[in-house]
Amino acid sequence: MIQQEIKKSVGQPLDRVEGRAKVTGTARYPSEFPLDNLAHAVVVQSTIANGRIRTIDTSAAEAATGVLAILTYRNAPRLHPADNLRGLATPPVPPLQDEHVYYHGQHVALVIAETLEQATFAATLVSIDYEEKEALLSLDDERAQAFGSTDPDDVRGDPDAALATADVRIDSTYTTPTQHHNPMALFATTANWDGKELTLYDTTQGVGNVRAAVAGVLGLELSQVRVIAPYIGGAFGSGLRVWPHVVIAAMATQHIGRPVKLVLAREHMYTAIGYRPQTVQRVALGATREGQIVATIHEALEPTSMVDNYQEGPTQATALMYASPNLRLKDQQKRLNVSVPTWMRGPGEAQGLFALEMAMDELAYALKCDPIALRLRNIPQVHPVSGLPWSSHGLRECYERGAEQFGWERRTLEPRSMRDGKYLVGWGVASSYFPYIRLFAQARVRILSDGDAQVKISSTDLGTGTYTIMTQIAADALGLAPERVHCELGDSSLPDSPASGGSALAASVGSAVHAAATKALTQVLALISDDAASPLQGATSNDVIVSDGRIELKHDPAKGETYAAILQRHNMQQIEALGEAASGDEMKQFGTAVFGAKFVEVRIDPDLGSIQIARVLSVVDAGRILNEKTARSQMIGGAVGGIGMALLEETLMETETGRIVNANLADYVVPVHADIPPIDVLFVGEPDTKLNPIGSKGIGEISLIGMAPAIGNAIYHATGRRVRDLPITMDKLL
Repeated sequence: MIQQEIKKSVGQPLDRVEGRAKVTGTARYPSEFPLDNLAHAVVVQSTIANGRIRTIDTSAAEAATGVLAILTYRNAPRLHPADNLRGLATPPVPPLQDEHVYYHGQHVALVIAETLEQATFAATLVSIDYEEKEALLSLDDERAQAFGSTDPDDVRGDPDAALATADVRIDSTYTTPTQHHNPMALFATTANWDGKELTLYDTTQGVGNVRAAVAGVLGLELSQVRVIAPYIGGAFGSGLRVWPHVVIAAMATQHIGRPVKLVLAREHMYTAIGYRPQTVQRVALGATREGQIVATIHEALEPTSMVDNYQEGPTQATALMYASPNLRLKDQQKRLNVSVPTWMRGPGEAQGLFALEMAMDELAYALKCDPIALRLRNIPQVHPVSGLPWSSHGLRECYERGAEQFGWERRTLEPRSMRDGKYLVGWGVASSYFPYIRLFAQARVRILSDGDAQVKISSTDLGTGTYTIMTQIAADALGLAPERVHCELGDSSLPDSPASGGSALAASVGSAVHAAATKALTQVLALISDDAASPLQGATSNDVIVSDGRIELKHDPAKGETYAAILQRHNMQQIEALGEAASGDEMKQFGTAVFGAKFVEVRIDPDLGSIQIARVLSVVDAGRILNEKTARSQMIGGAVGGIGMALLEETLMETETGRIVNANLADYVVPVHADIPPIDVLFVGEPDTKLNPIGSKGIGEISLIGMAPAIGNAIYHATGRRVRDLPITMDKLL
């Protein structure tokens, strides 16, 4: 094995390698690619939640200045079933195929014009007469029937009997509302069909998924579709699905024979790119007087669309979070006339652990026990579902190190017992968990004749730092300075790698980059193994070390030469290697997970009920931290999202019409600087090389998970009032 130089860039707080491009405006987003003869498109959305289009009159719109075409179900091309999506839920019904309407805000027409302004005006001239039917819009509607099996999803022991006989028990219901992603940039697709190849510049977290889906529905060969997304302005899970507007843009460019840009308006995004679905959850816990959990019941109800089978699964984490010999889990859904939900940062676990961790706090108070002590007492020694040993389990260290840094020993147990002047002070904690995921990935690494290197992968960078960490991994594997490594991402023509989601990218693609770089380095060594002109002739991989772009003998560093010298002497422009990586037997050998803990201090005005987050500490064990600066940024960003989830964010819908009434950033409240306190981050644990060569697990999701219950628990400690319904607002404390 070739040894890399001891000084490594992995783990260091390297500045983002794409930072200059972003701040100077040279980084191009999907709506910014200049194409000749570009037309603009605007969607028309339904104004009913259930029914059919009786008539649609486009004559006035067609006569408007600049209008090139209007697509409706009457003239749109017939699409093929989208049955080739990789790893995604059932795709929505292909757009513009018939007159049926399933939710308010469904795309029912597309106006294409010379300019955006012309298309926007003409869209207002499309007249639609609907045959409206009564819609199902509430989980409380008795007509909305639960579907799927009524059997529990997971059962251990006899939870009902154990709960009934437990020394101490709690049984509560918790609710979380519909919440929307609201990325900074509007979702956009620029489509260009040249008669042979379709190119899409798309706001997506997975160019491969878009390529496969669009090729499938349009009846094209995979080789005829290319998807490009080098930069996107946020997504948080909303870019993981292939949404109808992407297919519509592709249809539009084929229809008019010109490139078409389709940018969703902010209000369109509330029904067009998914959301975090609401949940109603019951959690019942039983324990001995010593605080040992003996029974756990977690049941959840959530909505899904009439045209999709997406399931959030809020109870999944409960199966392994704490040791419980008697357990029952059940996730249930009801179909409503709502748009399609989707993954949003920390999907399932964000809502599920809100309920479980609030319940754990309630149990701690029923036991008159410290909330951290209760959790530590019930950490499972092995994976509770598989019985396998953990590859690593850092929850105890997260709590012990976090409690020390937060000063937890100064906390008094009783609610309303801590004050700062007139303000009630509360300290709360909650556990964080997200599954470890590793997917198949490819990466290509090239060593060039000037000694620089290139890394090419098709995955996108959401702004999480993928460009930077992949540069660091390749730099260390090749023994190069990071500035000599150039990373290219976000193009489906590059080696196949997974979508950027599920906190899986670092472990998946990072392992592939490491494999490709190692293979390229081995090829260089093979090139000089019998080269009489090389001072390294005959050296094996065990004999050499790479440092600063130079291969040299371990025992005699003076003997060596650079990549550039080797390639130039052999008249080679480059050496290239394709690396692959995927999960192996480690998932069968170990229980896997990413764990963390959140600590929060709140201050509450007892007269007004106003809530101020005073400080936050996020602690996580995610294996090797590949870049301390970008990782810390992820943890801070997730904490901000968790504050929004806990205190501010709620999508409001008219229960009579299905219309979202706060579909804008004026009325949908998100955190701003004034809402955010100092946020500290603490990384614990060691690289988990049992799971992948780079020892990393991923932090994107777990950065948010646990914030909402930690805040809710802190509010209870401050006020003695248990609010089980998000968001926790002033009126609920008065």
